[in-house]
Amino acid sequence: MTTLNLDGRRRAAVWRALEERRFDLLVIGGGITGAGIARDAALRGLSVALVEARDYASGTSSRSSKMIHGGLRYLSQGDIALVKEAASERQILRRIAPHLARIMPFLIPVPSLASLAKLRAGLWSFEKLGGVPESERHEVLNVAQFAAREPLMRVEGLNGAVAYPEFLTDDARLVLANIRSAQAAGAVVLNYAEARALLFEEGRTAGALVRSMLTGETNEVRIRARLVVNAAGPWLDAVRALERDGAEARLSLSRGIHLVFARARLPIENTLILRAEDKRSIFVVPRGDFTYVGTTDTFYPSSDYWPKITQDDVAYLLRAVERWLKTPKLVDGDIVALWAGVRPLIAEPGKKANEVSRKDEIWTAPSGLVSIGGGKLSAYRAMAARVVDLVVERLEATARACATAEAPLPGAEGLEAARSALSHLGAQGERLIGLYGGEASSVVADGGDVAVEARRAVTSEGAVRLEDYWVRRSARAWFDVRAGLDSLAPAAAAMGALLGWDAQRQADEVAHCTQLEKQCRSALRPDAREMGHG
Repeated sequence: MTTLNLDGRRRAAVWRALEERRFDLLVIGGGITGAGIARDAALRGLSVALVEARDYASGTSSRSSKMIHGGLRYLSQGDIALVKEAASERQILRRIAPHLARIMPFLIPVPSLASLAKLRAGLWSFEKLGGVPESERHEVLNVAQFAAREPLMRVEGLNGAVAYPEFLTDDARLVLANIRSAQAAGAVVLNYAEARALLFEEGRTAGALVRSMLTGETNEVRIRARLVVNAAGPWLDAVRALERDGAEARLSLSRGIHLVFARARLPIENTLILRAEDKRSIFVVPRGDFTYVGTTDTFYPSSDYWPKITQDDVAYLLRAVERWLKTPKLVDGDIVALWAGVRPLIAEPGKKANEVSRKDEIWTAPSGLVSIGGGKLSAYRAMAARVVDLVVERLEATARACATAEAPLPGAEGLEAARSALSHLGAQGERLIGLYGGEASSVVADGGDVAVEARRAVTSEGAVRLEDYWVRRSARAWFDVRAGLDSLAPAAAAMGALLGWDAQRQADEVAHCTQLEKQCRSALRPDAREMGHG
């Protein structure tokens, strides 16, 4: 199984492999944290299994603002260590996965000289902490320069802006790259495999009973492991409850939503950090032919895969854009797509959602179950390294040194050659490079259409549901005309030919995705629920 091809047709063999041996480590959770842990541990030479109840990255790790940023705002909260780690980790990701760390100027409007001085002091600290190269340090723009850089921006009453570079990513593809790398290093990984109970030997966790969540599969296996790590994100407390019913909750969940518009409707050139009515910062981000806006930050009661979006959430973001940008009034019907996710924050009673620290914490239960919660996408690799250091110590294992800061992720190799070969394709080439990196050339060589992408999603990227391709392998659900609905039928046909779907199953898969899209749009005004797809 040591291959980069994560083949969704080989699930039967993977189920057998999970049951046939005892692993050093079982990771529960296939988001960015679990994927990073599995990769690190496998590269160090440990035997690793990873199971994910739904699809890889199907929770928080595909619903972020899609940024690898240093968390400048956390300086004001006193989280110096968090900022230092996140800022320096940006440079590591840029090295190991340059296609997943796209540099982009971020512009922050400043209303006064005093606010400019405060911001620059923060940025100087940020740049020093993160080892930012001199060529990428911040610059100050006066009002005229700011207006020239972003003509859509309202500059009345401003003193100018500060520009500094940060990185944008495709969060789901980053998870997938780590999963594929983990498998290539020897890990046995499987999606749609839910841990239903923990196994114990002499009072110590010794694995998990895992059951298939995929239609048509009836597999249930006992995965034996010397140590179990719970990296289930928003479902962390649910897994902890398998170890001890009634365990005190460790997490506080926060919901964030994002709105997507056609770039022609919101034609900005840089990422803008704007102040909302409640003084929170929101992002307006250009991505190809689209622009997305986010995010909200409100407590949410449950760990839903598709959290409910409210009309208030939408209106909050629309008001912020209207306040700052000189665009014809944006309405619900302009929204191409929208998504919501929940953040697994460490509970801090008495604080507002946007005040809760994004730090991570590790807990060890009396049975030996290790759980990790919180954290930032930007710092996932460092979080994983801390967990694997603990695993190696607990197992008293002989292991290699951590190699994740140097070993390239899939797609990193051959990147420049692919850029050159696909340059004639313009925006389509850039999209493919952003998804596949150096592997994009082979996608184009195969035809480069929806069917090719969908087949690759099955044969190399572990997709077994149409949703897996539409949302997480291709990002068409968020960044395509009509929210990618026109891609569903050809993708279902291509996937069905590989996975043995009959016509009814293909129709069911299309209907499932269509219903998810309608569910997201239900937050919009009734006359806009079928609009915004142009």
